[in-house]
Amino acid sequence: MSIFEWTRRLPDQWEAKPLRAAADYVVSNVDKVPADDELPVRLCNYTDVYNNEFITLSLDFMQATASAGEIAKFGLLVDDVIITKDSESWDDIGIPALVRETASDLVCGYHLALLRPRRRVLDGGFLFRCLQAKPVRVQLELAANGVTRFGIPKSEIGAMTLPVPPLPQQDAIADYLDRETARLDALVAAKERVLGLLTEKRRALITRAVTRGLDPSAPLRESDIPWLGEIPAHWEVLALRFLVDFSSGATPDTAKPELWDGDIPWVSPKDMKRDEIGDAEDHVSPAALTGSALRLLDPVVVLVVVRGMILAHSFPTAVTSSQVTINQDMKALRSRGLLDPVFLRDFFRGTESHLVSLADASAHGTRKLETEVLGRFEVCVPPLREQHAIVSHIAEATGKLDALRSATERTITLIKERRAALIAAAVTGQIDVRSSA
Repeated sequence: MSIFEWTRRLPDQWEAKPLRAAADYVVSNVDKVPADDELPVRLCNYTDVYNNEFITLSLDFMQATASAGEIAKFGLLVDDVIITKDSESWDDIGIPALVRETASDLVCGYHLALLRPRRRVLDGGFLFRCLQAKPVRVQLELAANGVTRFGIPKSEIGAMTLPVPPLPQQDAIADYLDRETARLDALVAAKERVLGLLTEKRRALITRAVTRGLDPSAPLRESDIPWLGEIPAHWEVLALRFLVDFSSGATPDTAKPELWDGDIPWVSPKDMKRDEIGDAEDHVSPAALTGSALRLLDPVVVLVVVRGMILAHSFPTAVTSSQVTINQDMKALRSRGLLDPVFLRDFFRGTESHLVSLADASAHGTRKLETEVLGRFEVCVPPLREQHAIVSHIAEATGKLDALRSATERTITLIKERRAALIAAAVTGQIDVRSSA
């Protein structure tokens, strides 16, 4: 189907017009670099547009400077629409935001285009919704050019075809979509709150199981570790370095293609999104294991991320189900026999907040967890039979929570799809909104 299929089904009195016939548009060149000979302004930047549907004065705008000519040309007015002009991904091109509040010092920043509807022809709220509609915005996505970064030529912005109904219908459509999207957004927000509660319940369940066990009547004793508190009296607590052997990873020479694209999974932090790791996005060949620091790890070992910005808020961990190798941002932990590897993984998850607090910033600004620090980390060691029972309990209980989470996520996806379809149908005249007022 042609991208202009919707133009052949417009209602009577609707027109298909190029944007340049209904709005003025400019591409901003106001950068973030302050200059002494310029005036202070607040800069509406790319992230302000990308992350917010509506530009209001409640947003925390960047303080910058601009010349008087730039302020006159790129200063924002109510009902202006700003779109993302450049992006690292072509489908992030043309993301719109509607200006609902402004000030004399609020200016459109770099990597954005400012669209100003001609009020006798086009309503800003309707234009905003048009650019949210995939059948319309896809024109900008397809017009974007680039290899590692994409941008829309200014001429293509003006050439974009818009549906243009009579102004009273534009106002009615914009009002209708404001009401309906607000209702759908409230449903999404409620579902996202449920996701948050499920996450907290899952975390609390794991924490209690790995630090208190499953028997609520078991006698407790002080662990003498402030962050751990009381534990079952018959459990031991040992430093991790006495319980596991550590293995490091490496990156084969990327200039040697014969070391890559083999059958051996090469696990990096981007793969650490599952409970169990049996494969990876990248693979190495057997030749990569010869004469290098890279080692083949037999299952079952515990994998953890020890370097990366993710350590600022999370401690990714998993167990292996097949032979793998790892990169230098990872560690593999092989149990010496006192710990069930899956119990250790779950213990890490149950004590994640403390592990995150142990990570330090490196010289390059990223986060790292030194092996010496991780080796001193105190681990609860129940009897192995009890570890196995705890692992089974956590798997069953979290499985139920994860099923609820998946169902909730599917509902959110459906609501968002409904929202997108509603916007597209309304702005292209496929539904009559006048009877819904």
